[in-house]
Order: sequence, then structure tokens, then C-alpha cells
Amino acid sequence: MQTILDGTATFLEYLALAEEPFGVYYADTLPENAYGPKTGTPISRELEDKHELDMQEVMKSFSCVMGNVWLARKKGGAAYISAEEYGCPGGVYYCSMMKPHLRFIEHYVSTGFEGTPLHGERYMPNPDAMRKFMEEVNPREATGKYCIFKPLSQFTDEVPPEFVIFFARPEVLSGLFTQATFTTGDMECVVSPFGAGCTNMISWPLYYKGKGLEKAVIGGFDPSARKFMKTDELTFTVSLDLYEKMLAALPDSMFAHETDWKGVRKKVERSAKAWGEDS
Repeated sequence: MQTILDGTATFLEYLALAEEPFGVYYADTLPENAYGPKTGTPISRELEDKHELDMQEVMKSFSCVMGNVWLARKKGGAAYISAEEYGCPGGVYYCSMMKPHLRFIEHYVSTGFEGTPLHGERYMPNPDAMRKFMEEVNPREATGKYCIFKPLSQFTDEVPPEFVIFFARPEVLSGLFTQATFTTGDMECVVSPFGAGCTNMISWPLYYKGKGLEKAVIGGFDPSARKFMKTDELTFTVSLDLYEKMLAALPDSMFAHETDWKGVRKKVERSAKAWGEDS
């Protein structure tokens, strides 16, 4: 990991980005300073089909994955979700903690339930469209009890991250985007499919990895997740393998040569000073 951390320090300097990226992995034990949901009432498709699932009770312990990641970012700790400590009935599916998904989500994210106070988030046009999305993204079975997000510097060679996640505004994001393209030579290596905040940090990256595709996934467009992100900030997630290739390609990329990136970097620095916060 030391080689990756050294390369990351160089990359962050090029990007003028003060915040280190996070990594995500699966494990059976939690690290110290981990933030996550409280244990919730048991949920499953089986209970739902038998009409034995009280969603009002489930939502009493609601806790967004992005909210816990936001807390971990501020505190320098870790965020997690598990099948029992799920917090969000959608996030528990997206993070590979429960399969199949609850049918409730098909209505909750689209048009709600007719004749009830639940009018839906209206992010998808109807439950059928939402069902198609859920069945397509279809996260694999989890490889550990917990799905854990934590700063990259807290990983070791023994337990490396599976994916690396940056939190960045558009100027920095343009650098990440361009480096991924330069590394792969693939003009379509960066994608941004529909999904919740956590979907684009873990579900879609797992999806592309499972198909043997080197893809970087941009996320953070979910209106429900925006309150847990800085203004104009998005996520950029790549597999560890692709990230290592991106770091190895830095000496030949635009960052190490006289290119327009130097002007962009100055803009990032000016913006950070104007906002009075880290870039």
C-alpha cells in the first residue's frame, strides 16, 4: 500500500485536492471509529411478500449510507453498513448486504403508492422502470459481514480496498476523468448511470468489475444524497487495479508536462481560497 499512498500524495498535489480519497472493502470486523446505522427490525423480500414487514417501523431507524460516509469524512473515521445494521432499505441492497431487493423501493423511488401519503421520490417514472434498474445493477453477494468505507491511508497490504473513491468538484473531476481516459485509451471508460449515492460508489463499480470492464463511475447526482456532499461535489470511483494504473501513468500524463492543466490547477486553488475551505 505504501507505493499507492505515495502515488496518491503526488496525484493529490497535481489535482490541488486536499482531501484524500476513501477506499471501500468487505470484512467481518469493523475498524475503530466506525460510524453506521443502529440495528434495525429484520427485513427481507420473504417478510414483505408475507405482509409481515412494517415499513413505518423500518424507517424509524433510517440512516443513509452517504450520511455515514459524510460523518466519516469529517471525523477521519470509517462508515459501514450490514444486513442487520442497514439503516436504508435501498442501501442494504446496493451495498450487497441483502438480496433480493424490497419491492417497496420500486414504489418509494418512483411514484409511491396510490391512495396513500407516500407519493414517492419521483426519480423514476414508474415502479416497473425502477424494478428494471434494480434487477440490472444486481450487486453480487457480499464477501464479508460489513461493507466498509474509510480513508485510503488506513488500508494495509493485508487488507487493501477493492475500490477507490474521490470526492471532488468539476475542475478536479476533469483531472480525474482525463487521467482515467489517458490511462485506458478508452473514450468511454468514464460512466455515470442512474443510481443512489451509494449505488455509484459501490454497486455500479461492482457491476463493471464483474463484467471485466475497466470503468470509472461518477456519482452524486441523487437529490437525496446531496445534503451529505459539498456544493458542486461529485464522487469518482475506480477499482484498485485501475487506480494503480492511473498512478503509474502520471509521469507521462498532462499533469507532469506543460499543458492546460496548470491553468486549471490555479483555478482550483483560487476557488478554494475564495470558498475559504479545502479544495
